[in-house]
Amino acid sequence: MPKILLYITAKIIWQFLFWNTDYNENRAHVHVGKRGTEHLCKIWLEPVVELAHKGDLTDSQAKEVLAIASEYQEKMLRQWSLFKQGKRIRMMTVKKTKKK
Repeated sequence: MPKILLYITAKIIWQFLFWNTDYNENRAHVHVGKRGTEHLCKIWLEPVVELAHKGDLTDSQAKEVLAIASEYQEKMLRQWSLFKQGKRIRMMTVKKTKKK
């Protein structure tokens, strides 16, 4: 399961990843969860960012990861393209700091 984005907040570290079985799917998407999440959220990345299913996430958590996916949509779509071509994927790490 290649991780493509670690999004670190003060409370949660969100992991955005592709599953190896996703290679056979045509519509770009990403799975999202935090440590200990059993059922990951699935987010479509095209044609628009939208929730496929929220897994174990609460409504507010699903809203938060949708906003993150929207912000990084282009970068994740580039990673999806590399993934589909069997090329190396680079994981991004983002640390969200509080604004003063």
